[in-house]
Amino acid sequence: MNQRLFRHTLVIISALIMLFLAGCSSTTLAYRYADWGIVWWVEDYVTLTSDQEDTLNRDLNALREWHCAAELPRYSAWLDELEADIADGTPDVETIHYHQQQLMAFVPTLLEEAAPVAVNLLKTLSDEQVAELARNMEQGQQELEQDMLAGTPEATARARAERTAERVERWLGSLNDKQLTRVQQWSADRGRQTEVWLESRENWQQAFLAALDRRNDPAFPYLLEELIVNPERARGPEYQAMMKESQNAMADLMHDLLQTGDQQHTQHLQAKASDLNGDFTVLTCS
Repeated sequence: MNQRLFRHTLVIISALIMLFLAGCSSTTLAYRYADWGIVWWVEDYVTLTSDQEDTLNRDLNALREWHCAAELPRYSAWLDELEADIADGTPDVETIHYHQQQLMAFVPTLLEEAAPVAVNLLKTLSDEQVAELARNMEQGQQELEQDMLAGTPEATARARAERTAERVERWLGSLNDKQLTRVQQWSADRGRQTEVWLESRENWQQAFLAALDRRNDPAFPYLLEELIVNPERARGPEYQAMMKESQNAMADLMHDLLQTGDQQHTQHLQAKASDLNGDFTVLTCS
């Protein structure tokens, strides 16, 4: 599996996590929402030297080989179970919660394995590169805020409903009127979810930049690992409470959408899971 496919696989997993947890925006945003994606968004935000690129590619190759050998079989086994549960009929809320937990169980090990890759890259950044990173992070944050908070709270809720419907339709197919109404209700009930997410994102980035100021400190690997493995602590208590509520609300939403759907929606979900499982099965570690 080459690096492009490896990155694509992680994007899919992140998108699945967003589908089961919060229904949050696009695949790209879902990927960047996951703090273990730090290696790739740093590449987007900082001009790396050739030596840094070489080190990063070497470390990513090692991470890719580990991920392919150790994690893809776990993903495939989970998808086998998900397919079987869908085939048995509309999953109840408890079953959806179970699959949420199964999916989230993939994350901690990946975070722990990705942290040293980030440390090896970030500890070599120059002051100029850190300044470039900070500027680009601030610009990216401002652009997200302008895009996601434009207009009234009602407009924000409508935009959230559109993003959620688009995400769900990738897995269930076109939604009927009852399903669209349920998505709109769910989005309206999320209150300040978008604002909280953006605020927590900025909190994490500020903690990250503070850690970078100590990149020559022996404690730097531990500071960065904490931010990557346990990002919710830096994101703040309001974010933590929001995510807990969102997880329960998303399970209810997925259950209701399947309940108000028809066989076509169930078959579409089963086919998507089967296709994804097939993708994982044919990927090789060479």
